[in-house]
Amino acid sequence: MTVVNFHLTSSLSPSGVLEVLTDFSPARARTWPGIDSEHFEVHGLGENWAEVTEGTSAAWERARYDWEPGGSEVTVTTLDSKLFGAGGGWVFRMTPQAEGTRVDIQLTRTPSTLKGKLLASLLPAVAPSSLRKSFAGPLQSR
Repeated sequence: MTVVNFHLTSSLSPSGVLEVLTDFSPARARTWPGIDSEHFEVHGLGENWAEVTEGTSAAWERARYDWEPGGSEVTVTTLDSKLFGAGGGWVFRMTPQAEGTRVDIQLTRTPSTLKGKLLASLLPAVAPSSLRKSFAGPLQSR
């Protein structure tokens, strides 16, 4: 299992970050650079959960999102993945700051294939900076 922790600062309020993370409308594929519309499907959606498949042909993931309305944490549990299989996921924790929100992010991967194991071994070195960049637009980070 590989665990990567990093953070970013968003100009959005905690509720604004929560809204971006839990918007499963068709706009999601336009908002997030790592999601294309051909690999985005909402399987189920409730007041505080969603099950979706999202990503690209190179790397897609089916996951369950859980959050509390007005809460400060979103947990994403990987149900299936092209690269990593089931297990692992994401945790986003939002903490208000004077001018926005600190977002602490934990990524956990449990690789099930040789390719996944190789990629997981690289995550600690490359994931924090590359993921921070990919989240910069949607979460309006600075």
